[in-house]
Amino acid sequence: MPQRETEVTEERSAQAAPSPPQPARPRRHGAELEDAILRAAAEELTESGYAGLTMDRVARRAGTNKNTIYRRWPNRATLGIAAYRQLAAAAVPSPDTGELRGDALELMRRTNRSWSSPTGGILRALLAGARDDPQLLAQIQEHSADAGSAAWLAILARAVARGEAPAEALHLRVATAAIVLLRNEFIVRGYPTVPDDILIEIVDEVYLPLIRGRGASARF
Repeated sequence: MPQRETEVTEERSAQAAPSPPQPARPRRHGAELEDAILRAAAEELTESGYAGLTMDRVARRAGTNKNTIYRRWPNRATLGIAAYRQLAAAAVPSPDTGELRGDALELMRRTNRSWSSPTGGILRALLAGARDDPQLLAQIQEHSADAGSAAWLAILARAVARGEAPAEALHLRVATAAIVLLRNEFIVRGYPTVPDDILIEIVDEVYLPLIRGRGASARF
């Protein structure tokens, strides 16, 4: 047989030969699977923005299928918000400096660094996408009052226990007032990162007077 025919025959045989079996991906369940999906969604948001976020792409990246995602998050808006919230919570743990002012300033500084980082880029992508997506806008509005409330309520509860703050200050909107003002600096003023003197001003001129005044106002 001529050499060229031999090469063609060998090439066809190689193409027809079955591929070696790939090792099966271990099955994941519960929190492990949800973490993988949320990480994949966050990576898609970082790389492609909200416009490029699709259930198909997230499923491929996470090594799962769309139905698995849809059972947990009914649309890409809820998935995108969930991915951001998980990253933001991990990036800004609750500090404990021993005093309310120190805790509030440290939490503001950590949040400022987080919002200036790739995690903040995901938030900006979601905010940009909300202009053309009513479902996403509704999700952002639903969760905007949260504003990392667990960490803020934690530092405020410790301040109440130490006698630094009245018990009446333990209110969600009061606890998160400083972080809402910080978010306003990013969204309205367009800071890529907020100067530290503004963080100090928010805490000293707004947040602490608000906290301390709650006990007095509750008596009237």
